[in-house]
Amino acid sequence: MNIRHLTFRLLQVYVAVVRAGSISEAARRLHLTQPTVSQQLKRLAETLGEPLLENRQGRLVPSEAGTELYRASREVLGRFDDLDDYLAALRGGERGRFSIALVNTAQYVLPRLLGPYSQAFPEVEVTVHIGNRRQMLTRFERQEDDLYVFSHPPSLAHALAGRFLRNPLVAVAPRGHPLAGRERIAMGELLEERWLLREPGSATRMLFESWLQEQGLTLGPTLQMASNEAIRVGVASGMGLAVLSEHVLPPQHPELVILPVEGLPIESHWQFIVRRDRRLSHAALGFLGFGAQRLAECVESRFLSNELPVLLRRLDEVQATPPGLGSDPQVS
Repeated sequence: MNIRHLTFRLLQVYVAVVRAGSISEAARRLHLTQPTVSQQLKRLAETLGEPLLENRQGRLVPSEAGTELYRASREVLGRFDDLDDYLAALRGGERGRFSIALVNTAQYVLPRLLGPYSQAFPEVEVTVHIGNRRQMLTRFERQEDDLYVFSHPPSLAHALAGRFLRNPLVAVAPRGHPLAGRERIAMGELLEERWLLREPGSATRMLFESWLQEQGLTLGPTLQMASNEAIRVGVASGMGLAVLSEHVLPPQHPELVILPVEGLPIESHWQFIVRRDRRLSHAALGFLGFGAQRLAECVESRFLSNELPVLLRRLDEVQATPPGLGSDPQVS
């Protein structure tokens, strides 16, 4: 016997004949002719060198060797059916793995989407990397992750971006601040206050400084702090004022107050960034598809800005286009 001559088709035909009990019924189920099925059975018997079927009262049943072949065939075909199911789940985004890199502030918002997604797809392994903007830009340049989350995206020469959430930047002060009860405050009235800022390169800081420059304003004393949490605690303790993402503030923040500064909030958006030169895993595409369909269920409607369906369409176009023939990388 030369086992290498066995094929999946031969095993499929044999299993069908055993289950049907006749060649004619197996041929019908397989959409083959009876002579074709008979020929396949003959090849199989010659390959194994043993009789495989016996006629008992008009029904074909496996011989002793045929019974063992039937068991082995079911096991082999069953394993490949499992593989087919696995691949279907993988292509459907129900299995697999992907990684997301996000800047520190995004850790306050992304779990609102990741939590429901992980419950819906528990067999997908998600790795999350969190750091400051410089660290995440390094990961982006090294192509270390599938998805990136920025509020101020890097150069999109090699990437696509899709907004998914408004990220308003507001001025915050301690609850007892003298101007806390005012209906409107000019930024010029606050320039001599101490301002607590993130490190240079932080998107929040860049957007705030750009807004000040547009207004022709310059801050007085400043104090640099390493994290949004430290700034929030510092403001509550009376160390100074700050501009923070509204998402950083807990739902109940009795120690803080948002100041009604003219021209604020500064409008920005959280965006998913995908590199054009990296093919996304099925799981990562599935996560974006989940966001496109279910984002409104996961976040407050006033923050919603769902451009993920557009991003997915652009990804389809990019992956279907030969390298070097792509179009404008921006999502419009």
